[in-house]
Amino acid sequence: MIRGIGPLLRGSTYAGALLAALAAGLSTVPLMFALIPGLAWKSGPEAVLWGMTLVLWAALVAVGGVVPGVRRLLASVARRVLGAAVPPPVKSATGGWRWRTPLWLLLLVALGWGVVLLGGLLLLMGVALPGAWLGGEAEIDLYGWTPPVNGWWTWPAGVLCLLLAAVLCAVVTGALRRSAPRLLGPSAAERLAASAERERELAERNRLATELHDSIGHTLTAATIQAAVAGEVLDADPAAARAALRSIEESARAALEDLDHVLGVLREEEAGTAPVRTLADLPELLERLRHAGVEVVPELSGDFGQLPGALSRAAYRIVQEGLTNALRHGAGGPVELRVAVGPEGLALGVVNLVGGDPAAFPPSGHGLRGLAERVRLLHGELEAGPDGPRQWRLTVSLPARVPA
Repeated sequence: MIRGIGPLLRGSTYAGALLAALAAGLSTVPLMFALIPGLAWKSGPEAVLWGMTLVLWAALVAVGGVVPGVRRLLASVARRVLGAAVPPPVKSATGGWRWRTPLWLLLLVALGWGVVLLGGLLLLMGVALPGAWLGGEAEIDLYGWTPPVNGWWTWPAGVLCLLLAAVLCAVVTGALRRSAPRLLGPSAAERLAASAERERELAERNRLATELHDSIGHTLTAATIQAAVAGEVLDADPAAARAALRSIEESARAALEDLDHVLGVLREEEAGTAPVRTLADLPELLERLRHAGVEVVPELSGDFGQLPGALSRAAYRIVQEGLTNALRHGAGGPVELRVAVGPEGLALGVVNLVGGDPAAFPPSGHGLRGLAERVRLLHGELEAGPDGPRQWRLTVSLPARVPA
């Protein structure tokens, strides 16, 4: 029984009824405009005039539901006042809300008038019946029906009227609370659009994470080796030490640009222009490696300018990651780099000696996995593994055009 009367004891029940009554009061403004045609056409049939007024009134109320911002306002009010589980409207809202929001607004106004008329009558009866009995001379006229008010029954009847008024408030609030998520929340199409947008955001963040891994990982690896070289030749060859330190500075500055852009995107702030590096920037990358004391033997062929921008950028990151892995896990010695551009696509290759100290750069497993994912998205092929007893070979082939 307590569970059944629980809604009658909640403040939200009467707050919802008060909201509906307030909406009914505000609807008198469009009602005044809806009365104008009926007042102008006084000779028309009464039933037609009333029907025309009601239809025009409902249309004017419904128009308020398509005003920009009203849907978001109503959803917020439903959450706060009614306690309804209404998700905020999605940014990519489609036109489905244009009929659902007016429908909920019409329901709110209709229920509000029910609260004002029927609820007001019940409250009046609940107070007037015992009061009239106490006064002894008053009478109640309900549309021609005059009940006697001089009996003991007026007290339980008054209590019953007040109880019915509370039940009416609970019914109205419950109806608004249940209908709000369906009529004010996202539609199926909007949820699908929001899900697709979220997937695009996650894909972009994954791409940025891969970019950050490639860029920062390469920079830190090269800076570590360059710092070691600078420390060894600081006394014997100060010029070489200064060159290594300048290279560390340049590498760190480039990495900071990448980091600033990525963090700006991840924080959903407006980041600066994304750093764009392509195969045209390979000479700068190889120069930094030479300052680190790494001997790179490049074999570059073909016109890098004929490659699509996206392919050239991806190829630069693949080469960068391949050289980073060679620095981390190689045993020193020359690193062979091959980049060949042909009519069918692009071929990349990195060969280095194996046998480096695993404790210096413990393998994380992210490098090759990230490379394989990048190559797969470009519809290319990747092979990585031992090439004889002392070498490790990484080869990648990327098509110039993505197959349909």
